[in-house]
Amino acid sequence: MSRPRVSILLPVYNAERTIRLAISSLSRQSYSDFEIIAVDDGSTDATADILGEMASVDSRIRVFHSAHCGLVTALNEGIKHCQGELIARMDADDVCHPDRIRLQVEFLDSNPTISLCGSLVMSFPHSRVKAGFAKYEAWLNSLVTHEEIARDIFVESPIAHPSVMMRTADLQMVGGYRDMGWPEDYDLWLRFFMAGKLFAKVPHTLLYWREWDRRLTFTDSRYSLENFMRLKAHFLAQFISRSARQVIVWGAGMTGRRLTKHLLREGLQPVAVVDIDPRKVGRALRGVPIIWPESLPKFPDAFVIVAVGSATARHLIRQRMRELNRVEGEDYLCAA
Repeated sequence: MSRPRVSILLPVYNAERTIRLAISSLSRQSYSDFEIIAVDDGSTDATADILGEMASVDSRIRVFHSAHCGLVTALNEGIKHCQGELIARMDADDVCHPDRIRLQVEFLDSNPTISLCGSLVMSFPHSRVKAGFAKYEAWLNSLVTHEEIARDIFVESPIAHPSVMMRTADLQMVGGYRDMGWPEDYDLWLRFFMAGKLFAKVPHTLLYWREWDRRLTFTDSRYSLENFMRLKAHFLAQFISRSARQVIVWGAGMTGRRLTKHLLREGLQPVAVVDIDPRKVGRALRGVPIIWPESLPKFPDAFVIVAVGSATARHLIRQRMRELNRVEGEDYLCAA
């Protein structure tokens, strides 16, 4: 038999309540040249039986069982069995639009320089989606082109993991998934970014993202704010070290304080911190002097990390940086 064009990578753990719906949404795809690589990560409920039952009906479903080792191990185990030149991610509690796989394959075929393709997402059920997550979803869906995604890649994870389709060769080139004690998907996006790979999204809602209390972002410490900051600082230090430029952090609030702490731990020593609060200017943050924005021209070659949590504040700072002829991505980046 010929190899399928697409491998759908589906790690599963104790998903008896949702796995039927997730796989049914894949089985009904308008594009059929795919396999489903379902990795049962040592489930203790009826998940294994359901997977076996569904595989007996649809030969495209290939089930692999392992002891419970966690998401990253399950993902890498699944990659070993993927035969397709493209790998699509899917989670056991989400639902796909019937045209998801077809539209993403067509997009990647039409855009050979794109390594990783996501889509717009919609969270459900609506009654469980809180205001903060709805705001994140709207921001996520506003980033479609590579330029938009790259611009905000240090603000927050800019792509919904289960919406992604990747070129298998590129995923293997960056080393697959890693368990670093921080979000495995965001770590992967930043390694793609550091390798110069391009991102994009199909500008349609192709994934329905389940919002419930069993989502790993609520239950796993890897997704804590502190670990997000560790991850961002790690890659920011790598990014800036390529140019050997001085570094300034804009923001002495909570976001700036946390990020500065982790930058120092990565061995990156800022020469100054910028803030507009007169109670802070003239003092120091972890030994780094706090200065006014008006002092920035004294550091014409410094790379600026804009570390503020407010989107409105980032917009205003971006305006100020343009007035100083600083180019985003070359002279400064936003982080949050």
